[in-house]
Amino acid sequence: MELFEEALMYLQNENVAGSDLLEEVFTDDSFDQSPLETGPFTLPDVGTKSTSEYLLEKRLVVLRGILNSEQLYLNELETLLMPMKALKATAGTSQPVLSCQDIQTVFFQVPELLALHRDFYQSLKARLEGATELGEGLRNEQRQGVCRSLSAEQGLGNEQRQGVCRSLSTEQGLVVEQCKDHYKLSVGDLFQKLVSQLATYRGFIDNYESAVEIVRSCTQTDERFRILAESMKSGKGSDNSQSEYTFEALLYKPLDRVTKTTLVLHDLLSHTPPDHHDNPLLQEALRISSSFLAGLNETSQCKRAVTLSKGMRRQLMHDGFVVCVCENGRSLRHLFLYTDLLLCAKLKTGTLGRHSQYRYCWYTPLFGLKVRWAGEQEHPPELQQRISCMKAKMYHLRQTLTQQTKKGCHSRFVDRIHRKLQECELWLLTHSPNLPLQLHSTSGKSHTLLMSSLYKLEEWREAMDRLIGENTETVPPDLLTLTNSCVKLRMTQQPHLESLQPPESAELSLCGTLSVVVHAATGLQQPACVCVHVEVDGFEFYSNKAQTHSSFNSLEPQWNQEISFQVDGAKSLRIVCVIQSENSEEDRVVGHGSLKLDPAITKKWKKLNLPMGQLDLTLSIKYLPHPLDPPSSTFTQQLPVFCVPIEVVSQLEGVLVPRVVRSCAEEVERRGLEEEGMYRTSGSAKEIQLLKHTFDTNLREAVKCVKTAEVNVVSGTLKLYFRDLPEPLVPADLYHSLKNALDLPDLTSKQNALLNILRSCPDVNRNTLLYLFHHLRKVAGRVEVNKMSVMNLATVFGPSLLRPPVARVDISEEVVVQVQVVYFYLKCENLPTPLTCLPFDTEDEQETIM
Repeated sequence: MELFEEALMYLQNENVAGSDLLEEVFTDDSFDQSPLETGPFTLPDVGTKSTSEYLLEKRLVVLRGILNSEQLYLNELETLLMPMKALKATAGTSQPVLSCQDIQTVFFQVPELLALHRDFYQSLKARLEGATELGEGLRNEQRQGVCRSLSAEQGLGNEQRQGVCRSLSTEQGLVVEQCKDHYKLSVGDLFQKLVSQLATYRGFIDNYESAVEIVRSCTQTDERFRILAESMKSGKGSDNSQSEYTFEALLYKPLDRVTKTTLVLHDLLSHTPPDHHDNPLLQEALRISSSFLAGLNETSQCKRAVTLSKGMRRQLMHDGFVVCVCENGRSLRHLFLYTDLLLCAKLKTGTLGRHSQYRYCWYTPLFGLKVRWAGEQEHPPELQQRISCMKAKMYHLRQTLTQQTKKGCHSRFVDRIHRKLQECELWLLTHSPNLPLQLHSTSGKSHTLLMSSLYKLEEWREAMDRLIGENTETVPPDLLTLTNSCVKLRMTQQPHLESLQPPESAELSLCGTLSVVVHAATGLQQPACVCVHVEVDGFEFYSNKAQTHSSFNSLEPQWNQEISFQVDGAKSLRIVCVIQSENSEEDRVVGHGSLKLDPAITKKWKKLNLPMGQLDLTLSIKYLPHPLDPPSSTFTQQLPVFCVPIEVVSQLEGVLVPRVVRSCAEEVERRGLEEEGMYRTSGSAKEIQLLKHTFDTNLREAVKCVKTAEVNVVSGTLKLYFRDLPEPLVPADLYHSLKNALDLPDLTSKQNALLNILRSCPDVNRNTLLYLFHHLRKVAGRVEVNKMSVMNLATVFGPSLLRPPVARVDISEEVVVQVQVVYFYLKCENLPTPLTCLPFDTEDEQETIM
């Protein structure tokens, strides 16, 4: 350390390094974990931006891992070909095990694959051995130089020590340059040659099912072949051990290799510096390999199926990472949905160059499985605060990383920021999900999965329900075989983290304000109350999901509600339509769909039609790009609804009529139009206050409570809302104008004057008044049943809607004006139609998303 500090002092004097160098080497970069642990999940080791030397060192480790993997694959191919000669010999006898045609089918293209990979292995091994010898020589030379310098340094004074430091810097700089030349060995041409011959695999893949069918048939009918097929031992490997395989397992190896080739190329390219001469060669090899892989049948059973000891084949239908609730809290787990069961496993990521493994957690048969969505859960306040702090931390890490990247910095400091951002995002991925999916098996066992996206939850539930209906029994699985097969069968390699996405993807994503207006839907089979859940992807610095209010019970629900998101990295918009149940029944998803977001979306509203199964949803979107403000690190509770100016509530909700007014009025229209004394009969004061408190603290929950509350409690809550407004719904400064208009003798003049006064009200006040008046007219339309005439309703609502600017002594005169004004508007035949949301300047044409 003393020698390092003296060398650093010299470099600073020569203006070569600053004081940050000491921090860069010795700063503690441990991640500041919160008391809420993320569980034992290990973040997959992925390539991040770093210095060229660091990347090249990792690249050499990756190449060595590839070489070891190739050696194992060659052993497996050789083991597969071992019985071919003996089988051919028996083919000409009176009792052949396999016919010549069957032998040709079973071993089709296998010798060619062996020759292809043997050539690749030998070429790669030769280049790596040469690089290793050169690297050892350079390291020995560097060690000898350091020893010579240290020996000389012990007998020198300060000035002479500075000379030694100069010698050390010069000598080490030369060695570093030599190491760079050593590590930049060329292998790109080898991989290009390999992928250019992938057509050999096409023949094998096309023939695979026929080969497996012959192997299975002969295993059942011929004892000699069965003994051979169930126990095939490979030659001794590097550890002097033998591996045992089945014939069918060996036939599967080339299929697994096709996918692995693309993954290996991606890993190698991520550890190859952009200026390396191998980079363009590897990019082209990856392009060819990816194109070949994309051309294969993604739904092929042979790629997603595993054969167990009893000969049964289980096909993997869906997989992904979810949060599993257990006794110890939340844990991130990999969930695998097979044709007859659900398997939960823990991913144990291997070190660089080694394979990942899975550890079994639990499984449940699909036969008789009950799947239930329990509705959104509220986070405890403490957890909400931690989530807010984590989002703020992620934002600042993201901003720092972006700034450093723009400057072209690729230091260990940048590498640490990238890693911390991944850890923050992983923590959030584990602790923020609050949508539970409950699983109940026939054995009495239950499991709870948590997801952050209703769209993803519905995908899982839909896939499970479809398979549950097809299952009548379950064959007990070989759990060891099933768990071990997860690595090669999985379709999801690692949790989806935005920080792991390639930098170039940022150009194809949105950063700014994305606004969505949900207009209406068509296609319902029966009237229902429907709400629409809207989600966006990208970094979750801000809330990335919202929902509309529940529509009125209708075949063609309408919302016309605007929702705005602050987004960073958003690429897709997901929509889920949910029918809200009455009483305590489970809500039901009636349609879901998604659309890709294009940064070219204009600042003007664009109207779209989104098909979602039986439903067609009409919506409008617009996008305003701009830098984002830092999110608050403090969790903010919902602002109250009652005793707050109506314009404030409407602005927060993005509507012209507050949701408390609409939800209460719609519920009265649904259940109370024939209730005698509606709005005159009072509900329970205690229950009204409870519903008021729910509206003030949890608007979404309040809307649900309205559907189950006693109808007079709902009507009482609506009246209380208008009474508690700080300013009356009809502005007080219009009181005298309304009183004077009532005194006009001519009916036409009176009507025009009163309507003009109504038009002069602020937008929110005017439209809420019009909405209420139209609602009360519907109530009055059932006067023969509910006994509530227009005059009765005017008497009930007049004092709540209109008040003089200064309290008067003559209360009777004030009440007369209040009742007469409301009575006139309720009787007006040309009363304008209210707007419930702000008008939108949309494009004339409507685009349908396919």
